[in-house]
Amino acid sequence: MTATYRLADLNIRITTACDYVHRMCAAYRVDDGAPVDFALETTEDDARFESERTAREDEFTEMPSRHFPLPYLEMLAVYRKVAERLPDYDGFLMHGSCLAVDGCAYLFTAKSGTGKSTHARLWRETMGDRVVMVNDDKPLIRIVDGVLRAYGTPWDGKHRLSTNISVPLRAICILERGEENRIEPIAQSDAYLKLVQQIYRPLNVAAMAKTLGLIDRVCASVGLYRLACNMDPAAALVSYEAMRP
Repeated sequence: MTATYRLADLNIRITTACDYVHRMCAAYRVDDGAPVDFALETTEDDARFESERTAREDEFTEMPSRHFPLPYLEMLAVYRKVAERLPDYDGFLMHGSCLAVDGCAYLFTAKSGTGKSTHARLWRETMGDRVVMVNDDKPLIRIVDGVLRAYGTPWDGKHRLSTNISVPLRAICILERGEENRIEPIAQSDAYLKLVQQIYRPLNVAAMAKTLGLIDRVCASVGLYRLACNMDPAAALVSYEAMRP
């Protein structure tokens, strides 16, 4: 099956053997006659690569071995192929929970299990309809006309929280667990390694070099913060008040 989708302000023609990805991306579909920025196609080798990768992760984490069906593996392969091409368009994929308030996006990033989605939920509970989830797991980030923008995509984590929107990114916050809620600005040098650990690192050497350059530009253009927080709703207000315009 082949169709065209608009992701991160790019028209991408996607060809897969199964229709799962196309059903998942239905809200992002555009006219198949629209100009295409790039095209991608999944193969049996792509599915095999994703299967072997998850097997290595299970072995590393000592989890029971998982076996995924072809449609799911194709879904992983498609997003990986998108992420591999994004550096050519001043973009990258980042692991984090991204939300928007009053037209500004805030991205919380940390290693898995730290509480990014939980903290985003506190923002929604505290500020209600003012909060729009951009992407709760793996948003796309691009520099477009000099503006750093965060994009929703259908690859949005187990809670399936995302919106098909593009929002200027105001701040990136590195999340840590803490008994008390405390947020502080941090220097680029303090944030750089943490951010590199949470981005998709392309397999292509040239694309990886471009990505590292993009991280430099990101660090120079948005607010960078470190937040230690508990699960009290007050944590949302503490972080918002520090980062808001």
